[in-house]
Parts: sequence; structure tokens; C-alpha cells
Amino acid sequence: MDEATAAYYRDNAAAFVGDTLTVDMAPLYARFLPYLPPGGAILDAGCGSGRDARAFLDRGYAVTACDASAHLAALAAAYLGQPVPVLRFQEFGWTHAFDGIWACASLLHVPGRELPDALRRLARALRPGGVIYASFKYGSGEREHHGRHFTDLNEVGLATLLNHVKGLSLMETWTTGDRRPGRESEPWLNVLLRATAPSCPNT
Repeated sequence: MDEATAAYYRDNAAAFVGDTLTVDMAPLYARFLPYLPPGGAILDAGCGSGRDARAFLDRGYAVTACDASAHLAALAAAYLGQPVPVLRFQEFGWTHAFDGIWACASLLHVPGRELPDALRRLARALRPGGVIYASFKYGSGEREHHGRHFTDLNEVGLATLLNHVKGLSLMETWTTGDRRPGRESEPWLNVLLRATAPSCPNT
């Protein structure tokens, strides 16, 4: 995330956690978890409050959570009772470490020009056949909103992005309203991707 977005989460970390921690994400878990082996390894990439990592832990998965915001990482670590490293997508260096990667409302803060590299790094972190769930605000282009940078995607933008990334195949996309009460009219693009071959972040 850029400096302005990092500053937003620094100044609003507690409020953000309060706004998102109890949101019911079960319908999205139901689209992702069936592709993982029981007790499989999940990376919650951009874990925010730790809400989803907690849900996966409670379901018996081995979960690694990280976030680009030091303030959110600290709050998530306290909530989860385990370390939450402070990492940007561009710093990921795992190789074949996870059965699934959960990138819920997190890749959307990566500038468009850096998204191909971020996805390559996620592909490399997956074991063969592993699955990525990601979500973006539905739309196109990049924008600043209330101090945060967003890269919006629709199906066309996603297809263009994936043309620049080897090792991932598109499983499905679907749109949903925001899961937060009162914001149901805000559309999201949900994406499932599968690792098809080893990928290198520099290719």
C-alpha cells in the first residue's frame, strides 16, 4: 500500500477493526474452503482485523496471517494469539507453502502496475493445485477515496491482468454486494484462481 493508505490504517485501525470484525463472511468461505484439504495451510494475505484468519483457525486449518499495516497487524495478532508479520504483497517470498490464499479486500490497495508481480508471488506461494480467493471493488481504473488508494477491477480488467501472470488459471468470478450492513448496494468482484504451474515473481 502507498503512504497515504498506510496512514489511513494507522489513524483508523481501531475503527476499521470495529467496522469489520463481526461481518458474516460465511457465504464466501463456502466458495473457497471446499477446494482445500482438511487442515490445509492457508495464507490470509492482508488479514485486517484477523476476522477471516480466526474463522479458518476455528475450522481446523493451519493459518498464516499477515498485513501491510503495522497497526492492523498488531491488533490482529492480539486477536488471533499468534504473530502477524507486517508484509506487503511485493515482499512475499514463499514457495509452495500454502494450499489456499485468502486475499479478501487486500489486493485492491496494490497499484495497478504492481498487481502482476503481486499475483506472481501469490502463485509461487501456492502448492500445485492450490487456490486463491481475491476480491476487488467492482469497476475499472485507480482512484483515491477517503485517503486510500483503490485499484478497481471488473471481468475485463481481470482478464487483462491475468494475461500478464503465468501459473494461474481462472476458476470463476461472481459479483456480490458489500457484506457490511447498510452497504449492500456496493458491488464487489469475487475471484477464484488455481495454481497451474510453478511461477517465479520475476517472470
